[in-house]
Amino acid sequence: MTVLFDLFGVLACHQSEEGKDRLVQVAGAPAPAFWEAYWARRLSYDRADVTASEYWHRVGEDVGVRLDDRRIAALVEADIASWSAVDETMVALVGELAASGRRIGLLSNLPEELAVHYEAHHPWLGNFHVRAFSCRLGRAKPEPEAYRWCQEALGVEPGRILFVDDRQENVLGARETGMRAHLFTSAARLREELALGDADAPT
Repeated sequence: MTVLFDLFGVLACHQSEEGKDRLVQVAGAPAPAFWEAYWARRLSYDRADVTASEYWHRVGEDVGVRLDDRRIAALVEADIASWSAVDETMVALVGELAASGRRIGLLSNLPEELAVHYEAHHPWLGNFHVRAFSCRLGRAKPEPEAYRWCQEALGVEPGRILFVDDRQENVLGARETGMRAHLFTSAARLREELALGDADAPT
């Protein structure tokens, strides 16, 4: 069975508390208002509907803070740093699956700046036959077009793909396009799911 992985919350960690604190500090805004604006505007940034500068200007406007180019550059840097930690256990599993000859893909919602960072600093991304980043697709999970693009790129029938994500809405979105899907909680549980999926996969 082909496996299509999410990145953050599965292979990489969610934002660190230290990283989140740094973002709020650089923005110079109250944390509750900052995070409300950060997430309300995020999907358009992840899809590259807006540039990094446009995204951060709009976040600043939402919280009543004027952000100049210098502070926006610092926010981009802090944002990347906050998402930079990976789960080494899962990275090892990716390498193991690739070495076994299994076809694997990656589907992630992230902006171009973060995609470039991961490509430059994480050579294990080369294990994936397909890398689908929302900033380059113009589509983001759980939009069905994001999953369908991966199905076509992988060249595999949806029922032969196991999608792995830590968010229920993304898991449901994958299932609606015909894929199998696993709500990620741990590497051990995923290994069990892979074994079951291989046994039950259509022939």
